[in-house]
Amino acid sequence: MDMRAWLTRLIDSKEKKPIPILSFPGVQLLGVTVEDLIADSGTQARALQAVADRCDTAAAAVGFMDLSVEAEAFGAAVRFSAGEVPTIPAPLIDGEEAARALPVPPPGAGRTSRYIEAIGQAARLITDRPVFGGVIGPFSLAGRLMGMTEAMIASCTQPDIVHILLRKATEFIISYVNGYKDAGAHGVVMAEPAAGILSPALNDAFSTPYVREIVGAAQDDTFLVLYHNCGNTLPLLPSILSNGAAAYHFGNAVAMDEVLERVPGDVAVMGNLDPSGLFHGGTPESVREGTRALMAACGKYRNFIPSSGCDIPPLTPWENIDAFFGAVREYYGQ
Repeated sequence: MDMRAWLTRLIDSKEKKPIPILSFPGVQLLGVTVEDLIADSGTQARALQAVADRCDTAAAAVGFMDLSVEAEAFGAAVRFSAGEVPTIPAPLIDGEEAARALPVPPPGAGRTSRYIEAIGQAARLITDRPVFGGVIGPFSLAGRLMGMTEAMIASCTQPDIVHILLRKATEFIISYVNGYKDAGAHGVVMAEPAAGILSPALNDAFSTPYVREIVGAAQDDTFLVLYHNCGNTLPLLPSILSNGAAAYHFGNAVAMDEVLERVPGDVAVMGNLDPSGLFHGGTPESVREGTRALMAACGKYRNFIPSSGCDIPPLTPWENIDAFFGAVREYYGQ
């Protein structure tokens, strides 16, 4: 698939199809738990197919945003539960010596091979739209390996440690992303939320150069990198937009129309309804109201694609998800 042409059509379309980060709620459609889902690539592929069959996401199908996978591949412990996305409960690295000694996992280490296989299967099952895998960003991975507070402090007091981890994180992420590419994915959504708490100068030093390297190693006319950051991205926009990603996805920590005012009209921007408070914690009516407000503020921008602000939680009521799609269709008079 010519993904550059797909992106151009996406921007030029007068009636935008939503591209929410919608995958884990597929557990409800299959009647399985999150633990069941992450344990089997075939179950993951069927969940993505079930979501695609139910939802009018004809622009793209987005895979699982499980930000524990890469850290686990490096050796970090993971906490699993039946109804929640896995988490990293404790840091793996406690100093420069440990950072230097940390080996870079081989391609496909841990559960990453399972996720690559799942997206490959999904790309063969879902043939009417591109399929994107999910991958963590470099600073966000470094933060999970050494602890987010520790990474923030070290970026100011011991930057060499952070750069050591970033170099290793980037090397592994490149192999992971290219694994998706080889499996048949049309791109990846790279989640770099930890960079949202950095200052512009620190983002320039500890995130953007490494993101740019990953993008340069994988992105081409057949495979795109979509950058996601659900932090306070407004001060970081010049740096973020220089990382070379094909499109950008932002969270509900910022006003979407303020982002769009600062982004060139030929760059696709996606977001940003609250996945927890609104999608998961709201009602069909509150979701409709929130979607209508988002579309009223942002629908006039030709490069705006309606979406969730981040990954929609697994047990989000499907009535709320359906209300989102319905409100977007209503905006376009469908």
